[in-house]
Amino acid sequence: MPAEFRGSYSVIVTPFTEDGAALDVVATTRFLDWQLESGVPGVIVLGTTGEFLTVTDEERTQLVETVVRHLDGRIPVLVGTMNASTANAVRYSREAEALGADGLMIVPPYYYTPTEDEIFGYYRAIAEAVSIPIMLYNNPVTSNVDMSAQLVGRLTRAFENVRYIKEASMDVARVYDIVEETEGAMNVFAGERIVESFLLGAVGYVNPYGNYIPRASTRIWDDVVAGRLEDAKRIQRLIGKLEHVIAEGHPTYGHQCYSKALAAAAGYPVGDVRPPLTTFAELGAEGHERLGRITPLLAELDVLLDELEPDPARSRA
Repeated sequence: MPAEFRGSYSVIVTPFTEDGAALDVVATTRFLDWQLESGVPGVIVLGTTGEFLTVTDEERTQLVETVVRHLDGRIPVLVGTMNASTANAVRYSREAEALGADGLMIVPPYYYTPTEDEIFGYYRAIAEAVSIPIMLYNNPVTSNVDMSAQLVGRLTRAFENVRYIKEASMDVARVYDIVEETEGAMNVFAGERIVESFLLGAVGYVNPYGNYIPRASTRIWDDVVAGRLEDAKRIQRLIGKLEHVIAEGHPTYGHQCYSKALAAAAGYPVGDVRPPLTTFAELGAEGHERLGRITPLLAELDVLLDELEPDPARSRA
């Protein structure tokens, strides 16, 4: 197995051309350089934030090739290879491994509301088809399936390459339950409640905020690991405020739409979202009003990070 995945991994947007008709390779490489410069320890492509449902198979191949080649082993690359069809998920997973991905992130089959045995069979087919690590992705809001700690334990015991999970059930106690059920074999990545998840045993964070505040969203995990919990909580409070501004809108606006608008505001334009998602352009005045409320929070985060420069002499919290 490769080196362990640890820290705050940006689940990145998929950059499109201005008209949304194609991938923007130049914007992708510029965006990846920003991630590297910000100290991001790993990226995940084609997750929910990456609009995996709207890309063609050809675009999927092009994007994974571009990201893997450009990063060239400097940080790990995980690829979302989920699909409602087991055969397609297996095909995407094999391709990602062949293209050089370091790992996979895979949500259970969506739409069908599968049974636990059906979920097990889906992951078995994938785990037996590849050798790279698999990160389970528990996101009941989008998949309509909530994988129990017991099911996660069953998968962990059955397959040696199933050793990671993004836990986004909104039940932060699930982090502890999974660690206990698997006797520490499963490495949990938080999907939310960063500080609390760490205290319950999480080893990393799958983070949409890396698309526009990579410095802050990387620093927060570094702080909890270093024991600077109060510093991490101060960052988390500000992130919570900007998340609240975004969440006030229609749910489908989500992090896809605003992540792209905020990345552009930071100097890294990545196009807009594809249908059926509402584009930032379609939001009109509402989108700009929300952006106007978020921008001061981003400035406040920068001031806070400058203030919280690491002090090696500082004792653990």
